[in-house]
Amino acid sequence: MTDDPRGGFPDFQEAQLGPGFGRFLTAMRRAQDLAVSADPDADTWERAADLAEELVELLGPYEAAEGVGPASRVPGLPGGGSLLMPPFRMLSFGHDGVEVEVAFSRFSVGGNSAVHGGVLPLLFDSVFGMVIHAAGRPISRTAFLHVDYRNVTPIDTVLTARGWVREAQGRKAFVNAELRDPEDTLLAEANGLMIRLLPGQP
Repeated sequence: MTDDPRGGFPDFQEAQLGPGFGRFLTAMRRAQDLAVSADPDADTWERAADLAEELVELLGPYEAAEGVGPASRVPGLPGGGSLLMPPFRMLSFGHDGVEVEVAFSRFSVGGNSAVHGGVLPLLFDSVFGMVIHAAGRPISRTAFLHVDYRNVTPIDTVLTARGWVREAQGRKAFVNAELRDPEDTLLAEANGLMIRLLPGQP
């Protein structure tokens, strides 16, 4: 077993794609919004289903393994090119922490135009991973993540998330993050523990 700082993680490289993927990602994010908000007649749903099935048939033969497909490998696109990730964009990335901007849309609503509480841990976990990378620490797994919800998180508003390493002890890194609105109101904050992977650890 080698002393590989990546544990069992493969060394993913940035994907080099044409502009079509960016257009596709934008359309898919809008489709997600419409999937939870559109209210057409039954015939329109039938046509939409036909088109969705046609898209699946088109892309199905090209399904690839993790790290080969573009998800999370296109840093210039919102969410790194992954539909799973909230559509964040990097503002700053350094040893003292990271800062991203993100605007949630209708797809993320839990109720009353507020972002679903379960979406924010996904954002914070992503920020924690960026913090570890920016701090120059080896790849780590999330051991725990705690979120405190301070105010309702709105959709269709550009928000700012910031994260940093609070303390490091050997394999352990204790991290903090916060999410604020344009008026600097604290919407949510998180703290967690990231543990460096052992060689070969998945």
